[in-house]
Amino acid sequence: MLIDGNLKEKEAMEAFHRGERNEGLKIQDEFIKDLHEAIKTQDHCSCQKPCKYHGKCLECVAIHRAHQEHLPNCFQLMVNRKIENLSELTEHTIVDELKNK
Repeated sequence: MLIDGNLKEKEAMEAFHRGERNEGLKIQDEFIKDLHEAIKTQDHCSCQKPCKYHGKCLECVAIHRAHQEHLPNCFQLMVNRKIENLSELTEHTIVDELKNK
């Protein structure tokens, strides 16, 4: 099951944005049901680093929330994309500044 960029979850978010909360929750519940089925037989963890918490999202996220030093690997691409989009507001000058350090 593809979690990152999941079409069903994107559909749920579109419903929320349209103000259709109940529809969004219904679709989100379907996503979670699909997820629970998938994790019975599939490795859903996108992290490529060997770790004893691989595939154990609750534990992994709790550890990262507790130490607050960095994000779990599975969140980094999403956050980096958001930062890149935000940096467009200043013509990506922060990207150049960081590269020159």
